[in-house]
Amino acid sequence: MTIDSNIVIAFLAGEEGVVSALSEWKKAGRPLLLSTIAEAEVLGFPGFTHEERERTGRFIAENFVSVACDRFIAHQAAILRGTIKIALPDAIIAATALATGTPLITRNVRDFKSVGGLEIIRL
Repeated sequence: MTIDSNIVIAFLAGEEGVVSALSEWKKAGRPLLLSTIAEAEVLGFPGFTHEERERTGRFIAENFVSVACDRFIAHQAAILRGTIKIALPDAIIAATALATGTPLITRNVRDFKSVGGLEIIRL
C-alpha cells in the first residue's frame, strides 16, 4: 500500500480511524510504502521544531518502506504530468503506487482521480 503524506500527518495527529487502519495493516504484515517525496512533504512541515522533525523522521524510518523516485518512477510521473493536470509531488506519489502495483491510501482523492489504473483508497 502506498501511503500519501496526508495519511502520515493524520496518523501523527492521532486521528483514530487512520491510526487504527495503519496499525491493522502493519499488524497483518502489509508493507506500508512511502515515496521519498511524501516523506519530504511530511518532514518539511514548517512548524516542526528540530526535535519534532527528528522524532518524525525516526517514526517514518521505523514504520514505512521508503520508495525512492528512481528513473522509472520519474518517467511515469512525467507521463502523468504530460497527460493530466497533476502537481509534480502528486504525480510522483501516483507513479510510485502504479510502479509498485499497490493502492494509494489518501484523503486527497480529487488530485488523483484522473490517474488511469490507479486504485485509490480514501481513508
